[in-house]
Formats: sequence, C-alpha cells, structure tokens
Amino acid sequence: MSKYLGASCKLCRREGQKLFLKGDKCYTDKCPVARRPYAPGEHGQGRRKMSYYGTQLREKQKAKRVYGIMEKQFRRYFVEAAGMKGTTGDNLFQLLEKRLDNVIYRMGFASSRSQAREMVSHGFFMVNGKKMEAPAYNIKLNDVVTMSDRHRNNEIVKGNLDIQRTIPAWLSIDKDKMEGIVIGMPKKEDMDIQFEDHLIVELFSK
Repeated sequence: MSKYLGASCKLCRREGQKLFLKGDKCYTDKCPVARRPYAPGEHGQGRRKMSYYGTQLREKQKAKRVYGIMEKQFRRYFVEAAGMKGTTGDNLFQLLEKRLDNVIYRMGFASSRSQAREMVSHGFFMVNGKKMEAPAYNIKLNDVVTMSDRHRNNEIVKGNLDIQRTIPAWLSIDKDKMEGIVIGMPKKEDMDIQFEDHLIVELFSK
C-alpha cells in the first residue's frame, strides 16, 4: 500500500493551516506553519488568485492529508458515502472519523494520526477483545478499544494520555483501564478540523 514519505510539515504549509500531522510539535514555537506561514517551494510566497476548481481541490487535498489516506482510498470512501442515506458530505466525514487510527488518536492514545496508524499496525490495540492491525477498520457503536497487555506499559502511550486533550462526545476513555468505548457516532461539530465538505462533493460529482 502506497503512502506519503515526504515532510509532513510541508503539507500543512501547503494548505495554509495546521493539520496537526506531527503531534506535539504542532503545539510548539517550532511548528513551521507558525514560523513560515506560506506555501513551500521557490514561489511559495507569491500571490496567485485561486480558481473555484483550485479551492475544491485544496479542500480535498486537505482532507486526504489530515486522515493520511491516498487518492484511490479517498475516492472509495466518497463512493460509499454517496450510496448511503443522508448528506454525502456528512456521510464521508463520518466514515473517515470512524477509522480505527482516527479513533485511537481522538481518544488520546496517540499524539497524531500517523502515530496511531503505526501503533495499530504493530498490534497495540484490541477491538472487543480481538487484536486489530488494520488502521482503516471501521469502528461501530459500543465497540470497546483496549490496549493489548503487551503494550500497556509503553511510555509513549502513557505520555500521550497524560496530556489533557479534548475527547469528542461520541467517545469515552478510561485512562486507568487504558480502554475507550464508542458511545455514539461522530457529528460534524465534533471534528477537530472543520472542512467545507460541499466543495469536495462538487469536485467528485463533476
């Protein structure tokens, strides 16, 4: 499976905002977005009028980069969202929020979604008592996410849990048990980064 191997901070600078791809670094003065608030590259500081298509494309790229997925996978999510009842944009981001790696990050076990993906791939977590190594696994209501016994003393995870972060209303976390429960379904207002989802729907509907 392909993945982006370049510098994460360049992605944030290209989108002109913090996407929180580097965990704790994003909250410090060392964050490149704060130090160099313009696009990377030789012409990054140049002013160029953005077309409406360009605005749509940038919003789609931002969503891909936040959730750490590639083009084909993102398009599959869109097709699935379009076939569901309800608003396509809302469905799309509910599917993305329900990815296991995102849930691990939103529960506070990981400092970033990329770190969460790595932890899941290395068998750090169980879902309903079963070891799960697929970051794209789609969690369901009442699913219980638990640290595996082997990794309960991991210092990185403990350090992440010690940091006070806002846990979305659809998730519940017991830090002592190192366990989280899905108590609802994600809503647009619960997302840590907001998107203009209608731009993405328009782009894919052409």
